[in-house]
Amino acid sequence: MQKIILDSNIIVSALIQKGYPHYIIYEYVFEEQAQLCLSNTLWDEYCEVLAREKFVKISGFKNNSDIVLNRLMKIATFYEPKIQLNLINDKDDNKLLELADESKADYLITRNHLDFTTKYYENTRILSPREFFEENNKNR
Repeated sequence: MQKIILDSNIIVSALIQKGYPHYIIYEYVFEEQAQLCLSNTLWDEYCEVLAREKFVKISGFKNNSDIVLNRLMKIATFYEPKIQLNLINDKDDNKLLELADESKADYLITRNHLDFTTKYYENTRILSPREFFEENNKNR
């Protein structure tokens, strides 16, 4: 089974509209077609980002985010990275590469291509949601 890491922007996008992030979470992660890799620091980021005031104003967002977080907590595999990296301009995003290193994830899925300027970190491919979905749907 493929191992994937989802940047918090993917979780937010999935809760706001139906699009590639939504399908990745509901068709791949929730249907256990891919194994979600998390660390405690990434989990904390998910919880912090989803609790932001600007999202609370969106109808149903809080309820849906609680459901998604609950499900992710149950099915994700948690890793504790043993290395600290300083490769990305946005220092906070280094935790995603640290998790990729520890989990040996196949994919890191993000919409943040300003900070993630390469297509790979070690053996982990860094893709947009669209790239991941299109690549994996032709193999289904």
